[in-house]
Amino acid sequence: MNIGFVSLGCSKNLVDTEMMMGLFKEHNYTIVNNPKEADIILINTCGFIESAKEEAINTILEMAEYKNKRCKYIIATGCLVKRYKEELEGALPEVDLFISCDDYNKFWKEVEKLILTEEKTSGCSLEYNKRVITTGDKMAYLKIAEGCSNRCTYCAIPNIRGPFISRKIEDILKEAKELANKGIKELIVIAQDTTKYGIDIYGEPKLAELLDKLCKIEGIEWIRFLYSYPETITEELISVVKNNDKICKYFDIPIQHIASTVLKRMNRKSNEETIKALMKKIRKEIPEVILRTTVIVGFPGETIEDFNKLYEFIKETKFDKLGAFMYSKEDGTPAARLKEQIHPQTKKSRYNKIMKVQQEISKNNLENKIGKVYKTLIEGVSFDGKYYIGRTYMDVPDMDGVVFIKNENRDKDKIGKFINCKITEVRDYDLVGEIEE
Repeated sequence: MNIGFVSLGCSKNLVDTEMMMGLFKEHNYTIVNNPKEADIILINTCGFIESAKEEAINTILEMAEYKNKRCKYIIATGCLVKRYKEELEGALPEVDLFISCDDYNKFWKEVEKLILTEEKTSGCSLEYNKRVITTGDKMAYLKIAEGCSNRCTYCAIPNIRGPFISRKIEDILKEAKELANKGIKELIVIAQDTTKYGIDIYGEPKLAELLDKLCKIEGIEWIRFLYSYPETITEELISVVKNNDKICKYFDIPIQHIASTVLKRMNRKSNEETIKALMKKIRKEIPEVILRTTVIVGFPGETIEDFNKLYEFIKETKFDKLGAFMYSKEDGTPAARLKEQIHPQTKKSRYNKIMKVQQEISKNNLENKIGKVYKTLIEGVSFDGKYYIGRTYMDVPDMDGVVFIKNENRDKDKIGKFINCKITEVRDYDLVGEIEE
């Protein structure tokens, strides 16, 4: 039988999808990209915020249109299923099987019940070392933990995914070595909060130690980590990033706000003073560092003074990368019960103002790169073949920009390789350059 997959949401969800693909492949299913060719379609959903929920439901309905043509079964998995399984079972009869992320330890048993296969096998849960990499043959995500224990008042992730649970260092290193043996050159270490890694099983943070050990794996040339919360970024972690050539000088630090009053209502553990001091320290220790952050506007009770403080902080700090979100009222979260909910139009106005100033900051930051030479991983070519498409240490896939490198001969011989690229132009959030021999 053929099976097609749709993976929605974050990179952590994508790793789960890759493990599901590996399990089906192990049981001799053929993975197809075209839903018209699929006997089974599996949608791994996200249920983080309202827009993600809408996307998940719309995708399920879209895939259900293939039902009773070739497709016999629709399977829905993931975070949305965990949050609303009973409601979804009543509202979406097109779906034949809902598997919550709580039930991944018996994933294949649930599939066997649906398909009524006579082949009973021992492997039934998702395993990291059997996943199918979908991010190309040079880059892979490395998930080091599940869940989150931070309990930010706006966030439903602890309710969906449970508390923060670290994987053992030896298991992570084993997977990383297997990825390197397959030709992977770049590892992106991911968790909801990577800086909490190890505290639950080792009694102290172990991210710095883990990164240091990953650097010793032969074949791996780039290592990144997402996301690092400000209150648990240690001097040891900054030092490891600074002193290891394989680790990209890139910190993704979701501060969410700068006004201490808002941070307190969010149940964040940092405040204005500690955040500002951290940004200065990282830039002082690692001058070439790229700083990325995310902020939330329109959180309940956010005053105009709070917002202006955030706006001025962004202007002053000049983050290299910044993502902004309008506060989304999520079922079951403490923030949903807070008074002083902000009007949607006010949220939108504040969001637009933040993104406008960040666009100017980004343009100025990128223009400062012109004339400089950067190590660049070539990942493909443009549709017309005139450019290679690559990324520098400054760019996380699917989040940041790319570099268009002039390819006068229109060949493909450098795909999957690292080259030196001299930056010559800026295009919005992307760079243009040429190969520096």
